Amino acid sequence: MASCSNIKGKKSWPELVGTSGQAATIIIERQNVNVDAVIVEEGSSVSTDIRCDRVRIFVDDNHIVKEVPKVG
Repeated sequence: MASCSNIKGKKSWPELVGTSGQAATIIIERQNVNVDAVIVEEGSSVSTDIRCDRVRIFVDDNHIVKEVPKVG
């Protein structure tokens, strides 16, 4: 996340672990208008590129956030 240090606003949401992925998306995009929140199923293949305008929200089969969502 060091390469995203110039991004303004909140960059990490540990308080959202255990919540609904859909609710997390809304909260993240409200708290930082500079990012788009994207829901990803846990275990899915994702690119390794770092994008300072993206927050991946990893959810389980029940659509519950399993990892701390963060910019990058």
